[in-house]
Amino acid sequence: MGIKILIADDDALVREGLKIILEMDERFDVAGCVENGLQAVEFCLKEPVDIALLDVRMPVMNGLQAAKEIVERTSARPVILTTFDDDEFIVNGIKNGIRGYLLKNTPPERMKDALKLVHEGGTVMQDVVLDKIRDGLGRSDKGKIDAGCFSEREMEIMQLISKGLSNREIASQLHISEGTVKNHITSLLNKTGLEHRTQIAIYYLNGGKIS
Repeated sequence: MGIKILIADDDALVREGLKIILEMDERFDVAGCVENGLQAVEFCLKEPVDIALLDVRMPVMNGLQAAKEIVERTSARPVILTTFDDDEFIVNGIKNGIRGYLLKNTPPERMKDALKLVHEGGTVMQDVVLDKIRDGLGRSDKGKIDAGCFSEREMEIMQLISKGLSNREIASQLHISEGTVKNHITSLLNKTGLEHRTQIAIYYLNGGKIS
């Protein structure tokens, strides 16, 4: 059985286009299509959904509000799909628990690979999103993280995560194993109360804050 996807977009052409693209791949099963965030939440409460693919700007309830409700009330993993790469959308989306942020011009194969990665427990942020995080939050005067709360290695790993490096790239740069990197990331998540590595990037660049 394929990965069950809910598509939420107020543009019927976008909804149907995404449905066709995903259903051509046996890895996916489009469980339903809705036109606003409230319908997305209600659908996820009634039907088993692995990933909720949400547009940002929708009537009744937008994608970010829907993502927050879906995270709090269901087991579905929300992924934002939008034409907007605005800083506020990015940061608020991450705070609301989204597991991916993709632009609508993402090539179909890359989008499908991203959804598969999210289903496997990963998070997906395109380069333009990480650039926004680095360039926007990185330039703001948010103070510094209390290094006393973290080991020197954990601080190094936080810095490299904020630069967009993968676990493999971090391991190579620090001359440690990927398993060790994962253990340090788990420790960071436990210490900060965050949920995934992209929130760690926000935390680091925002001087120890996620908001």
